[in-house]
Amino acid sequence: MMSIEEDVFIGAIDQGTSSTRFIIYDKSAKPIGSHQVEFTQFHPQAGWVEHDPIEILESVKVCMTKAIDKATANGFQVDKGLKAIGLTNQRETTLVWSKSTGSPLHQAIVWMDVRTASICRRLENELSGGRTHFVKSCGLPISTYFSALKILWLMENVDAVKEAIKKKDALFGTVDTWLIWNLTGGVNGGLHLTDVTNASRTMLMNLKTLRWDESTLKTLTIPPEILPKIVSNSEVIGNIAAGWPISGMPISGCLGDQHAAMLGQVCRKGEAKSTYGTGAFILLNTGEGVVQSKHGLLSTVAYKLGPNAPTNYALEGSVGIAGAAVQWLRDGLGLISNAAELEAMALAVESNGGVYFVPAFNGLLAPWWRDDARGVFIGFTGHTNKGHLARAVLESICFQVKDVIDAMHKDSGADQSNKEEFLLRVDGGATVNNLLMQTQADLLATPVIRPVDIETTALGAAYAAGLAVGVWKEDYIFDSKDKLQNANIFRPLMAEDLRKKKADSWLKAVSRSFDLADLS
Repeated sequence: MMSIEEDVFIGAIDQGTSSTRFIIYDKSAKPIGSHQVEFTQFHPQAGWVEHDPIEILESVKVCMTKAIDKATANGFQVDKGLKAIGLTNQRETTLVWSKSTGSPLHQAIVWMDVRTASICRRLENELSGGRTHFVKSCGLPISTYFSALKILWLMENVDAVKEAIKKKDALFGTVDTWLIWNLTGGVNGGLHLTDVTNASRTMLMNLKTLRWDESTLKTLTIPPEILPKIVSNSEVIGNIAAGWPISGMPISGCLGDQHAAMLGQVCRKGEAKSTYGTGAFILLNTGEGVVQSKHGLLSTVAYKLGPNAPTNYALEGSVGIAGAAVQWLRDGLGLISNAAELEAMALAVESNGGVYFVPAFNGLLAPWWRDDARGVFIGFTGHTNKGHLARAVLESICFQVKDVIDAMHKDSGADQSNKEEFLLRVDGGATVNNLLMQTQADLLATPVIRPVDIETTALGAAYAAGLAVGVWKEDYIFDSKDKLQNANIFRPLMAEDLRKKKADSWLKAVSRSFDLADLS
């Protein structure tokens, strides 16, 4: 690490699907102050999920203010030592707003929203390559998941968006772009930017050129003037405007949340991480080459740590419902009052009792890509109790991650003969659940490693920001020996025959979830 003065801090905005947080790190990358707030989830129709863009802005402002207050109260001179901030965000969530007024023209359409299913079917039927028409360019199949389809829905269904585009007053952005535009001044000169990782999730960026793909834009009739400029993950992109906490502070790092977690977990070529949040997101760093998946995964940018730095790519498998299933047990069914109760409830029984749960609330993402799937519980008997349901919910998260990692091994040609050599690095709030982590190791038959600081998404954003302003060097960030000290390693304990039997039962349950979207 560089020799610098004692009081040096980097801040990180972590704007997630269900909450926002701001964390301040010292020069050893240890958190010294943080604040988190949940915000409202809107479900106007079945399968639709929206956020209020203004509420997101307010949540960021509150978190910044309170985290700084907490760090200051603990004796840290944040006002003197803060050098820059980075930001990381929920990806694919789509906003369109007025350039002249700054007002959103619709609620933000969240990544898991499936209202674009009919647009997807239409494009699959119209385009020569069907669902994979754009894969060669962007690495992504046609799916409700990605931003381009959400833009089309807004263009076709929201009069205010149609009118703003006609008047050249519309700006599109994912959440990072919305935050940066507002943080840097909004209508008073705000910067309209995104980074290569968020851009790689829109379906509109060419993976090799890292530019908006003209052919794709023409095919989808999306006007290029509404799109932000694409920058790297680690560079000074602008300063925070007046009216925000820490005005004048450089913004010098930006990554989509899963890419930030990958950087926070210091994943180099051949290394993988799984983040357990609202969904679960598994990324395998494939180095400087794009690997096209043949087993239902996505090709995406991992990170690009500077304008002239090489681009690292990744294979990704996204699981739509992970922690959201636990939230549903709490808020939807009232089976638990908080997430911590789930582990104890599941430990009250020795097994799942033959009960399996497929949490396809909005369809299934990788490696299945079935937006017609819906959630199912199967295997009930008179013996079934809430402990079996709790265990089935936990296992559903682990089975989905296993499906993705099995596909990764096939795509990457990895040798699976010695699974002990493959370490899955894990992070995110749900990883505090030891039963979940042990179950994950058991079902994968590979070790699972949980770092001391499980909030690696914010840490990755801080690393990118600190790297750009000289607080850290790349060698320091990627020297992972000390970062793995004191980590918890969960090793597989399950017998191979039981593991295989459970995997077969899971696949049977998944098959039962298909073609249920039109139930009434």
